[in-house]
Amino acid sequence: MLHKLGVTESLARNIVAMRWEDIPSPVRHQAKRSFMNFFAVALAGCRTEPVETALRSLGEFSGGKQVTVIGRSERIDALNAAFLNAAGANVHDFCDTHVRTVIHPTVPVAPALLAFAELRQVSGPDLLLAFILGNETQARIGLAVSPSHYNRGWHITSTCGVFGAAAGSGKLANLDERQMVSALGTAATQSAGLCECLGTPAKSVSVGNAARNGLWSALLAEKGFEGPPEPLAGVQGFYHALAETPDLSEVTDGWGESWQIMATSYKPYPCGFVIHPVLDCVLDWRRDNPAADITRVVVRGNPLLSVRADRPDIATGRESQVSVQHAVAAALVTGNAGLDQFTDACVRDPKVLMLRSKVEVLRDNDLSTIAAAVDITTVDGKIHKLSQLAARGSDVNPLADHDLEGKLRTAAAGWDPRYDATPLIDAIWALDQSADVSKLASLAAPR
Repeated sequence: MLHKLGVTESLARNIVAMRWEDIPSPVRHQAKRSFMNFFAVALAGCRTEPVETALRSLGEFSGGKQVTVIGRSERIDALNAAFLNAAGANVHDFCDTHVRTVIHPTVPVAPALLAFAELRQVSGPDLLLAFILGNETQARIGLAVSPSHYNRGWHITSTCGVFGAAAGSGKLANLDERQMVSALGTAATQSAGLCECLGTPAKSVSVGNAARNGLWSALLAEKGFEGPPEPLAGVQGFYHALAETPDLSEVTDGWGESWQIMATSYKPYPCGFVIHPVLDCVLDWRRDNPAADITRVVVRGNPLLSVRADRPDIATGRESQVSVQHAVAAALVTGNAGLDQFTDACVRDPKVLMLRSKVEVLRDNDLSTIAAAVDITTVDGKIHKLSQLAARGSDVNPLADHDLEGKLRTAAAGWDPRYDATPLIDAIWALDQSADVSKLASLAAPR
């Protein structure tokens, strides 16, 4: 039976001890890239129906109006703002991905920290440090049980993201080691999220809760609210309760020597990341063959592609975000894979519907989660063999800084064509020079 004392304590000690001066320059820059991507996906999702509904519901119980809801004129209390900004950033499945765990690392952490920064003065370096440490914490906790945890059906972005939000918020609150353990303990008992909810608005509820509850866990610990001494590896702790046999070395070994944020992938397409190498293949081919008559498409990918995205029978845009059949068909019909290709209207398009039925998905254990192979058969009987070894946007084939700026500008133009994203972009790149980031989120709100 798992029971190893000191795991959470060691993790807390590492979080508390780390200083801005300890963070290498490439890691600092990657954190800015993550914020750039975050604001892009938050603006893209801020006016979707799930966010509208959640805001109407939460607004009935919120007495405070302290904190910005990104992309909106409404303000709300800090905890619910963290929830809404995380849910909105996640709703289109357009957020970043940590490849080894499949955690979407920024959406649980950044909203909690931005909310905190509107309650108390926070400098840019402090914000970036807290974000990097929150990212590191959730990734390491997830690595200890990957891939089994996700494969069991737990939505790892939520179950581990709550720890990242607690660690980052706790760092901003200057918690000591004992308080940090308590914050992680309170986060542990609020860890939740099911992959069964993928393709529905309920998916974003657990992601929003991860941000909200992580922030709350840190604020509770700051006031002396105590948790268990070993919430991760205790006899009835996080890992044991989830029937996992963790590799506990992943939690703390090599802390500060390598950084999980450097393994972040930024999505060029608003759908499950395992679909991205497939889209790279078909979009490139479609550009050279726009009028081809297709009779069959065979997709080979890592088993995770089949587990998460082999969904030929879908009815909504939300479901289409995790359907490789739809993604392939929509890309081949329209020549694009943007937000418009993952809507209810596109799902109902007769041409897309017909082609979707011609897509077959096969498992290939030799392919990584960022690789895929596609065979397209055309009406003349020719088979076009395509492959992608590293999806665009992945950590080994990354988007450039200007690509991320472009993603933000495109999302902002869709949100408000009159909006000038340049001040926000400039503020993100200059975060390490800022003495007060309390106005950062408001740069992405209606003026």
